[in-house]
Amino acid sequence: MSATAPGYVVAIDNGSQSTKVLIVDGTGVVHASARAALRPYSSPAPGRWEHPDDDLWDSIVAAVRKAMAEFSGDATEIRGVGLCTIRFCRAVLRADGTLAQPVMSWMDERLSRAYEREVEDAVYVTTSSGYLGHRLTGERRDAAGNVQGVWPIDADRWGWSDDADEYARAGMHPSMLFELVAPGEPLGRLTQRAAELTGLPAGIPVIATSNDKAVEALGAGLRDEGDALLSLGTYVATMTPGDRPLPEHPDVWTNFAAEPGAFLYESGGVRRGMWTVSWFRDLLSGADVTISEEELNRGAQDVPVGAGGLVAALDWLAPADEPWRRGALVGFDGTQGRFHIHRAILEALAIETEAADSRARRVLGRPRSGLLVTGGGSASTLMLRILAAVYGVPVRVPLVHDAAGMGAAICAAVGTGIHPSWDAAMASMVAVGAEVDVDPEARAAYAEVQRTYARVLPRVRKLFEGEEVAPVSAR
Repeated sequence: MSATAPGYVVAIDNGSQSTKVLIVDGTGVVHASARAALRPYSSPAPGRWEHPDDDLWDSIVAAVRKAMAEFSGDATEIRGVGLCTIRFCRAVLRADGTLAQPVMSWMDERLSRAYEREVEDAVYVTTSSGYLGHRLTGERRDAAGNVQGVWPIDADRWGWSDDADEYARAGMHPSMLFELVAPGEPLGRLTQRAAELTGLPAGIPVIATSNDKAVEALGAGLRDEGDALLSLGTYVATMTPGDRPLPEHPDVWTNFAAEPGAFLYESGGVRRGMWTVSWFRDLLSGADVTISEEELNRGAQDVPVGAGGLVAALDWLAPADEPWRRGALVGFDGTQGRFHIHRAILEALAIETEAADSRARRVLGRPRSGLLVTGGGSASTLMLRILAAVYGVPVRVPLVHDAAGMGAAICAAVGTGIHPSWDAAMASMVAVGAEVDVDPEARAAYAEVQRTYARVLPRVRKLFEGEEVAPVSAR
């Protein structure tokens, strides 16, 4: 533990598919962990994607209780909670802070435009972290770094805008919004009711983090401008450190970081990245058989580079500006099987994100020297080898795979005084796990596959262009 202030923090990583909880000390050692799956999204109308009932909160309660049951340390030494939640969500609350309607997912088409009141008793509009922070503390405060999308936010100041036109553009009045706080600052203290539900000590501070991707970058130790961090989650894109907001550009955009006043530059991405891997796994499974991703990875290791000629267009969720696009697998000749398809999906994730990262780096004028990989897919040795060959740089993975959880722990460690600074916390709590070097033969082979993708993907994506395509609803 830290020599200055021993103790533990509880890190909550509320993601798109599950809530994960870590109980961590000041050296980054994980003393307990737990996970609670989220329920499938509901889609009450085309283009609308919601978290059913109070699923986000319920998953947090379940995961924290599991972690506390596993924790063998002294609960009185828990110094605080770091709360990290999904970005680009919108929660509409009643006057008492309860949900007036289900939380809108980051995939919901309503989030791309100004807020419009849909229920009479709507009083507050906030993010997932604002809502969940309120459930934990009773306070109306939110993490400034999680205010992403259509909000009246002044990115330079990390605060609400002073421009009345910005509020009109967002469809929000200042009275509807929560107070914003920086990463490492308290959202409030855990209420007695929240303590009873979770098993945590009442009165401990709940510390603000930032948006989940930024917190992931913090927990992975992203510091070097030559490094790209690839987050293998539901949404897959690369990030690199920044120092100021950039003008709008189609190939790179500015995200808040998880340290006050810092920024991240983010490439374009795949909107249902590792979700597509899970989709294919579930497609193969049935009542009588369950296929795991580990089995698919083992089988795909024996498939040659290029997946037998298969090309995957990873458009299972089309971008808003090209809604006609659809996911596709092309190149079948009767010789491929399920392991070829699995490998093709992994290769497509590597190739598409590398191309997006290269475009972003051309805009930034930065060469790429290394790749940090986080998220569930970082546990796959096959995926790491593919990434090293496609990106052409060494790959490393944090020792703790839940980088967003470790990032939330770092925010809590700074906010509760376990560490005196962000640099000290990262130095003590972040460690490197697996490292994979570039295989020259695989690099040369993938250069040819990348050329195939560059030739084939634009043709596949034009198949439905200009046609009316029915909106996608829930499965």
